[in-house]
Amino acid sequence: MTQGAQPSPARRSVLGAAGAAAVLGAATVLPAGTAHADEARGGENRGGGGHGRGYRSLPVPTVIAHRGASGYRPEHTLGSYRHALDLGAHVIEQDLVPTRDGHLVCRHENDITGTTDVADHPDFASRKTTKSVDGTSLTGWFTEDFTLAELKTLRAKERIPGTRQENTLYDGRWTIPTFEEVLRWAEEEGRRRGREIWLHVETKHPTYFRGLGLGLEERLARLLRRYGRHRAHSPVFLQSFEPSSIQRLAKLVDSPRVVLLSGAGSRPWDFVQAGDPRTVADLVTPAGLRWIASYAQGIGPTLDLVIPKDASGRLGTPTALVRDAHAEGLILHPYTHRNENAFLPADFRRGTDPNAYGDSFGALKRYLETGIDGIFSDNTDTALLAAADFTARD
Repeated sequence: MTQGAQPSPARRSVLGAAGAAAVLGAATVLPAGTAHADEARGGENRGGGGHGRGYRSLPVPTVIAHRGASGYRPEHTLGSYRHALDLGAHVIEQDLVPTRDGHLVCRHENDITGTTDVADHPDFASRKTTKSVDGTSLTGWFTEDFTLAELKTLRAKERIPGTRQENTLYDGRWTIPTFEEVLRWAEEEGRRRGREIWLHVETKHPTYFRGLGLGLEERLARLLRRYGRHRAHSPVFLQSFEPSSIQRLAKLVDSPRVVLLSGAGSRPWDFVQAGDPRTVADLVTPAGLRWIASYAQGIGPTLDLVIPKDASGRLGTPTALVRDAHAEGLILHPYTHRNENAFLPADFRRGTDPNAYGDSFGALKRYLETGIDGIFSDNTDTALLAAADFTARD
């Protein structure tokens, strides 16, 4: 086995989740070991699957449809989510941002310039503006400047049409879904298909939105409770690149939680705002993972944290992250697999066209061999076939 690999998928599927959740203070990221009181809310133990169900029952490796079947349909549309289910995805991802009137909608970013036809609406021309979001200057149109009714007049479109020209066939077909619409859709699909529909839900730029008076976590928690997805065994993961958002959610609901991790040298934006000097490199050490395990059940690292690339862009030697995270009882759902050459490691590209498919199966095999518990993929069918190959081998 490669470094960090686990003995078998069956063994990995029963990993325990660690510790009680930490309680979030008003403006700081709390240290490990700060426990909350479940009994104060009549909540369930936040330790994991609950009653023998929950995420422990998911297939391993778990295939998570990244923004839906975004390799085939415009991302974060009901069409993309539905197609991912039809292809067999185990879990469907949503990213959440708010409207001006406080509704949570599904967009990868609050900047909707590239994912909707907003630029074609003369009545919204004056809404175009420049903002600083998590330290990055952006010019465009932003969800927080629109009411839900106004957003519903827009139509979704393909974000990277130069790479995924075939997806443009569906431009204009769907509106921006609210998260509540997705929850209702998941209930209906669950009844129709006779199984739970799992969701993987990210709070986007939570510190930024809290500063605007549009806190995400409380709004998300209310919807989760309304639709019965607030328990430890509920078919939902909650995720964020900001640990404080996950800590805040741990105080509000019992749903399983995942801390997303970007490049090793990066700092979560809430750390920047709070003056916390730690980087992602600090969080993937055994001590950092132990801290995460005190309030979350998993991590979602970039694939480069699992297997780094060399100077030529080829895959190198796996790190100890899988082994160390599993030692703390954390599951790993790294991101993001895509079929196109432009997104694959250099040693798995085929030909010179960056938009053509490369050796996606070869790359997936390398990643799955590390012992990860699941993977985010734009191409659900490819990832499922690779997972089946891996499971059959074991």
